[in-house]
This record gives sequence, structure tokens and C-alpha cells, in this order.
Amino acid sequence: MRVAVHCFEPCAGTGQALAKALGLPFELVSTHRFPDGELLVTVPDGKPDVVIAHLSLDRPNEKIIELALAAEAWRRQGARRLVLVAPYLAYMRQDQAFEFGQAISQKAIARLLGGLFDRIVTVDPHLHRTHRLADIFESIRADGITAAPALGDWLRARGGASSLLLLGPDEESTPLVQATAKRCGAGWLTFLKSRQGDTDVDLTVKSPEALKDRRVVIVDDICSSGATLAATARKALELGARNVRALVVHALLDDRAAANLREAGISELVSTDAVPHPTNSIALAPLLASALADEVRADLVHA
Repeated sequence: MRVAVHCFEPCAGTGQALAKALGLPFELVSTHRFPDGELLVTVPDGKPDVVIAHLSLDRPNEKIIELALAAEAWRRQGARRLVLVAPYLAYMRQDQAFEFGQAISQKAIARLLGGLFDRIVTVDPHLHRTHRLADIFESIRADGITAAPALGDWLRARGGASSLLLLGPDEESTPLVQATAKRCGAGWLTFLKSRQGDTDVDLTVKSPEALKDRRVVIVDDICSSGATLAATARKALELGARNVRALVVHALLDDRAAANLREAGISELVSTDAVPHPTNSIALAPLLASALADEVRADLVHA
């Protein structure tokens, strides 16, 4: 049984790193755009039995169409198992309709991707009231792994981690912050957040004195508008933090949001390579390869 990593161009570098970590062949899927905007997707002709498809779903709409077209080609070429590795998995945050007529994107995308793939692996999915991917993807296996080990190792490698205070912007960030702190030996706490609007948040903390004269690292799963990180940084500095940096798993921000973070007092922003971005400094290939080890073992057993 042959297993191969197939990757789309936006994630070529991280896809190649994943294939190397797994000890598997790596090939690129090609995409051609017609003048009317339609896409022609061509998968490699190696005809593997198991395809590990690597594509992070930031800016997801066109990418989901590419995946649907590629899945058709992989199946027709004889692939018996399709595994999607999407370090960032889009459309997971809306898990209910807040107004009449709204689509519940989480359900719609789960049905679509669940019909295309046999397994999905992602990193720190941005969930709210739903806590497990298994509750969303009911018909296939879905694994949400955490980047905390990679974040903690990166902080520890830079030295002085034990003197840091890791700060979560809200209670939802607690598992990620706590696990990262445990990995690198740092202290941690989280703010309590109440959202007044898309970009307006109010933050409080039970022990404000804990931030005084501390080197603070904000840890969060995602940064898009940057409003939450900026508000967290301003509050930490207001409470006496010596300096503030930020560590995020998914960097979805643009240049304007990055400028707002600097204005808020964040001296450094570092992200994993879950989403290609200039701030990428932390590789996720080892964690993803570990999560996919059973796919490779199946290849060896049937070789």
C-alpha cells in the first residue's frame, strides 16, 4: 500500500516539511484558472492508495473548491483513503444561528469536507460552544491537535522561559495557555473577556498585581483583526507589565492589523506555520507527523 503527501502550492514549504518528517514522497497538485474564473485541478499521477492532502484553509472559499475537485481525481485514480491535513480549518466558529435565516457554517462545511475525506487533522480549531471536532464530523475521524508543545518548546529554546508570564486574552484560551506554560515552565493567567462588538472588548483579571513588572507573552489560537490581542496588550501594560509579546497559532492578520498591534505595545508577534505569514517562526511538521504516524504504519504493514 502506497502513501503519499500531496500539497497545494500555497503550502508547498510546510507540505514538503511534513512529507520529510513522515518519510513519504511529496508532490504538488497543480491548479489552472480559466478566464471565467473556473479551476482545473490536476493531481499527481503516482496513484497512491492513501493520499495525505496538505492545505491550510485560510481564505477558504476557493481552496474548498480545489479540494473537492482534487478529491474526485484522487478517488477516480484509485485512492482508497483520503486524509486532509488542514492546520487551519475555516468556518468552525459559527456553531449556531444568531438571527433568523443565518447559515450555521460549522455544520455546512463539516458535511462538505466529511463527504470528501476519510479523516481530517487540524491544529487548535477555533471552536466556541462545540468543544470537540468529533461532535462536528460525525461520519469520519477528525483530530484537533494542539500546538502547545511547539509553542512551549520555542519559548524554552529562547531561554528565560521560567521568568515569563503567559497571558490568555479570555477563558477560552485557558487550555492552550496552560499547556504551553507547563511545557516551558512559565507562569500563566487569563483575562476575563466580555465582547461589546466585533472589535470592542472589555478585559478584567482576578489578580491584577500578578502582571506588575513582568515580561508578558500573550498566547492565543488566532489573530485576525488583532483587536483582542491589542486590547490584551494595552490592559497588561496598564497593569504594570514590563513588556508584552504575542504568540499565536494561526496568523490571519493583514499589515494594518499588524500595525495596530505594534501601536498597542506588542514588541514582537510570532506565529506557527499553520497559515503562511511573515511572522511564522514555529514549525508544526513534527506535531502533525506524530498525529499521522498511524497512516504511515498502515503503509508499512501492507508493504
